[in-house]
Amino acid sequence: MTRPKLDNRYDMVIAGAGMAGASLAAELAPHAHVLLLEAEDHPGMHATGRSAAFWMQSYGGAAILPLTAASGACLAGLGFLTDRCALHIGRTCDIATLERFEQEYSAAGIGLKRLDRSGIEALVPGLREGWIAGLLEGDAKDIDVAGLHQHYLALAHRSGAQIRCRAGLVSAERETEGWLLTLADGSRLRCETLVNAAGAWADEVARLAGVRPLGIQPLRRTMVQLRTGRNVPDDLPLVLGIDGSFYFKPEGGRLWLTPHDEHPSPPCDAVAEEIDVAIAIDRLEQVIDWPVRRVEHKWAGLRSFAPDRIPIYGRDERQPGFFWFAGQGGFGIQTAPAAARLAAQQLLGLPYDAMTGQLDPARYDPARFGWK
Repeated sequence: MTRPKLDNRYDMVIAGAGMAGASLAAELAPHAHVLLLEAEDHPGMHATGRSAAFWMQSYGGAAILPLTAASGACLAGLGFLTDRCALHIGRTCDIATLERFEQEYSAAGIGLKRLDRSGIEALVPGLREGWIAGLLEGDAKDIDVAGLHQHYLALAHRSGAQIRCRAGLVSAERETEGWLLTLADGSRLRCETLVNAAGAWADEVARLAGVRPLGIQPLRRTMVQLRTGRNVPDDLPLVLGIDGSFYFKPEGGRLWLTPHDEHPSPPCDAVAEEIDVAIAIDRLEQVIDWPVRRVEHKWAGLRSFAPDRIPIYGRDERQPGFFWFAGQGGFGIQTAPAAARLAAQQLLGLPYDAMTGQLDPARYDPARFGWK
């Protein structure tokens, strides 16, 4: 596949240098001439740079679990995981939801431990009345998102990939043997395969290339960093409402909190809205009695989902020179190693290995959306 490395010709051009694009470039670069494009001043300024990521096998559902599990050993081996158990809590009205959660994920091999009110209180000081039941997911971890992203960018660079910032895609014209691309800086180049790892802009990139969009929807998620009136324990679990209405975790003596919101948004530089910050704090105050002293920082990121909320990895059925690596929602960080390895093997025609051998590529194939 690899051809002489002319300045304006590449085997593969990847649109998007967040975690998705960086991890895929790192996998591809030892085997192909790769260019990684970033529209912003620096890679990872949107979803990747705004993640409060954790590695938690139950996060994302059954379709995501195999990718998360396959990525775990790699993330641990690289040193980007640290211990942080997860605690799913509920009230009387949530007991049935907790039981279904336990049944589904215990059957999938995830270790869960039931906790009563006293067990939850031992882990979450200041717990308000009403929170009576919990499930402890003991093998959840924190992820060093910035460290992992920089690792992939550096690995891609060392393996020969080129990275260009302030070089968003303006147009993509199909030619006999590939693509003619025009970038925002006015430069033009050619490639055999255009890889769409543009996150919230994935459907926009498809339109530029004359490829049918898949309905990838960016959803805004709000995060708040709080200074509270009591010390935040370093060993506080990631605490999640089983009803999906909040989660919070410690971070450097502060509390990171989200109302777990999902507001449809156009692709943009998302910002937190005051109403969502207020909702987040109100939900926190219904869980613990910690006084909120100050909102120190607030931000928002766009988590982009396919219509079925399952990521999309594969060649476009109508345009095989266009490869989808998008729709990774809020789980693109914790699944990055396995997702990138699987996509690279598909692009390069390489056999599946120990990391990807148990994955089902058809589950993530864009052809599932029925192009006939």
